[in-house]
Amino acid sequence: MKRVALFLLSLPTLLAAQNYDTIQIKAQPLRGGVSMLTGSGGNIGLSVGPDGAFVIDDQFEQLSAKILAAIAAITPLPVKFVVNTHWHGDHVGGNENMGKAGALLVAHDNVRKRMSVDQFMAAFNRKVPASPAAALPVVTFSDSVTFHINGDDLVAFHVPPAHTDGDVIVHFVKADVIHMGDTFMTISYPLIDLSSGGTVDGFITAADRALSVCGPQTMVIPGHGTVTDCLGLRTWRNMIFTVRDRVRAEMKKGTTLDQMKAAGLTKDFDAAWGKGFIQPPVFVETVYRSLGGK
Repeated sequence: MKRVALFLLSLPTLLAAQNYDTIQIKAQPLRGGVSMLTGSGGNIGLSVGPDGAFVIDDQFEQLSAKILAAIAAITPLPVKFVVNTHWHGDHVGGNENMGKAGALLVAHDNVRKRMSVDQFMAAFNRKVPASPAAALPVVTFSDSVTFHINGDDLVAFHVPPAHTDGDVIVHFVKADVIHMGDTFMTISYPLIDLSSGGTVDGFITAADRALSVCGPQTMVIPGHGTVTDCLGLRTWRNMIFTVRDRVRAEMKKGTTLDQMKAAGLTKDFDAAWGKGFIQPPVFVETVYRSLGGK
């Protein structure tokens, strides 16, 4: 995994020092009281209405004041819930501040488990210290939980390990919006965090689960990148499926990892996803490792 680590050390939102003073939180209204907020880190989902604000992910602690100000510009009501899609710092970094502001923190069981103790992310060769108690999810669940808020039914459901072992997708049923967390990105190949239990097969299953509730007008929020639709999600799913099967076929032939990297197994997809922070050789290697390659 050392070669993978070298490719990923440039990942800015996770590893490099940032000047948070220059970052602006921007809100993109979608529909049904749902918006997407962007700044630095994972895309934030927001539902507003008469019951208050419901938030999905909260980026970095240094941005909490700006995030809360952006929400306050949309609704005067407080943040009642924050749902974390997984445990990575660019999605849970603001938890402690959000909790102190009165929000109830919610996540999958495995998110709290991982945040409660030191973690080691092999892909980045990086130790992540345990989060303070005040940042830990207060409510956790194993399968799914539904929030009846702001005139909508918001279903947060766990999917098999994909990006991590605690991945959650949130479906705004009436607004017809899906927040995928990092099980979907429109700007890069997927990051399969193997040391957090992630698997390539899980990415395919996660997309299939979301597509099962997708419709012609559904808007899909990725963990990183621009809002898209079900066609965009299906295209992503099919890309992962294809690359996985190509790698698996080469493994059966006895092709070495270095040969796979040089073979251009992703070349027909590189224009769409190969310019992001997960480069094609890294994607091929993590698929290979996920399928049991040594």
